[in-house]
Amino acid sequence: MNFVTELDVKGRLVFLRVDFNVPLDEGGAIRDDTRIRASLPTIGWLLDHGARLVIASHLGRPKGKVVPAMSLGPATKRLAELVPYKVAMAPDVVGDEVRRLKRALGEGEALVLENLRFYKEEEKNDPEFARQLAEDVDVFVNDAFGSSHRAHASVVGIAAYVPVKAAGYLMKKEVDYLKKAVHTPEKPYVAILGGAKVSDKIEIIESLLGKADQILIGGAMSYTFLKAQGLGVGTSLVEEDQLEVALVILDKARTSAVSFHLPQDHVLARSPEGGTETKVVESLPFPEDMMGVDIGPKTVEAYAAVIAAAKTVFWNGPMGIFEIDEFAQGSIGVAKAIAESNAVSIVGGGDSAAAVKKAGVRDKISHISTGGGASLEYVAYETLPGITALEN
Repeated sequence: MNFVTELDVKGRLVFLRVDFNVPLDEGGAIRDDTRIRASLPTIGWLLDHGARLVIASHLGRPKGKVVPAMSLGPATKRLAELVPYKVAMAPDVVGDEVRRLKRALGEGEALVLENLRFYKEEEKNDPEFARQLAEDVDVFVNDAFGSSHRAHASVVGIAAYVPVKAAGYLMKKEVDYLKKAVHTPEKPYVAILGGAKVSDKIEIIESLLGKADQILIGGAMSYTFLKAQGLGVGTSLVEEDQLEVALVILDKARTSAVSFHLPQDHVLARSPEGGTETKVVESLPFPEDMMGVDIGPKTVEAYAAVIAAAKTVFWNGPMGIFEIDEFAQGSIGVAKAIAESNAVSIVGGGDSAAAVKKAGVRDKISHISTGGGASLEYVAYETLPGITALEN
């Protein structure tokens, strides 16, 4: 896979796929510009070296329709504030006017296309749409790691029509760190998996059974594993259709060299809402009218001891309903344990990244991924469609 700095881009039309899928408030203002800032090293390098730059991204889920509230206008405006270059915005993604604007670009100038997902052809990876995106383009650079698990036209399809392809700074950083968790993890390697659904994690758990030394389970997915063993979990969230799958995973874990840990104690509540009565229990069954909302303090202590001995840690998924302060202590405890360890620590984006931020330890984590789903799929499958497209 080529890296952007290996290219000669002076005077060339470069199509840069970024992730400007930023959160907007009700008035259309950007609430958090982290994803835009993450793209600045690649954008800056390309413009500094004389590229004629076309920038493309999706925002939200407009489902193939023009939704003005999901326009990339605010993101374009913010980018123009952050860089000392000429930044313009196209009124569309493809078509005559976009073609004219692309051809009119000067060296060191940028043109941001409108939301790619205003076209249904984007998510369908339509070859003709990909060809139109690639019109006049000399170089394709992918810096949108968080979208690279999607075989979309601007991520995968376009690569077939552009002669030169490369990864941007953010993509390279993501892949370099995730390779440490997949191909060359320093042992002991501890994987921490949480969140609501076993079904979202089946492939990664099976992959980790052949790589990790210890797997620590938390979040609502733990109650599916517990119920699969015939234990009463009250009104806890359970994937009833995944009980047999959970048993298969537990059997595979027993016959592998991996230590597979489920919570030893649990924070229970009568409803998943703040201000409700809670209690900590160490035994099952749970009271029939209560549900698990977080791992308990005994589990936090046990998991922290495992993490302290690790050399590599990968974490994806919170340990409880961390958005509610009363149910966040498990996730915060795990985040602090990772921060205090000497391990290379990789946090797989999404809710895990939010939990790290809530714990106040972001600067003590080796790498926080910009793509939760993408990082999961990379660890499970050892590549992504967007990476394969750059390598072909």
